[in-house]
Amino acid sequence: MQVELIIFDWDGTLMDSAARIVNCMTAAFVEQDVQPPAPELMRDQIGLGLEEAMQTLCPRARPELISRLIEAYRNRFLGEDPTPTLLFDRAAEVVRALHQQGLLLAVATGKSRRGLDRALVQSGLVPYFHATRCADETLSKPNPQMLFELLDELGTRAEAALMVGDTEFDLLMANNAGMASLAVSYGVHDSERLLACQPLGLIHAIGELPAWLAARA
Repeated sequence: MQVELIIFDWDGTLMDSAARIVNCMTAAFVEQDVQPPAPELMRDQIGLGLEEAMQTLCPRARPELISRLIEAYRNRFLGEDPTPTLLFDRAAEVVRALHQQGLLLAVATGKSRRGLDRALVQSGLVPYFHATRCADETLSKPNPQMLFELLDELGTRAEAALMVGDTEFDLLMANNAGMASLAVSYGVHDSERLLACQPLGLIHAIGELPAWLAARA
């Protein structure tokens, strides 16, 4: 496979942000006087768009409550929540190296545009991505629409692209787009669940990606 474009998920793939997401979701439920779901259930929804995640966690909630939960979560996450969010070890190094090799790089994420833009600036990775898509701009994973939009913007065929992600939502989105995928085991979904989606492979640290790509060149 000759890869021209690598599309990364963000949370759980490049950035270790699961703890902050769960803490902010918990705070949002408490603020709205709703019993928070178990942390593992909230963690399991990471990767979906925020509206889809809240609807899954509160299937019987009225739309107005979902809206309040979303707003409370965003205020907390984009505000002063003290939970750190750092790039995984060697993530920045890998992104820079792939960019220097001339590969096209993109992000497809369940984050909001505001959230991703802030994370890109804080991480220093803005110059290395040629295009990005967020869940509040298009359809949520596992719908393939954000991948189709990235392919169209960058003039690349699905056959020449690779989706890298830590959830079944990422891998199913790639399958739905006719795109190959690579799973990472250190994020929010376990390896067995990821392998059931039939990715090309599974890596256990983002630093393994260059060697994995070189072995398949």
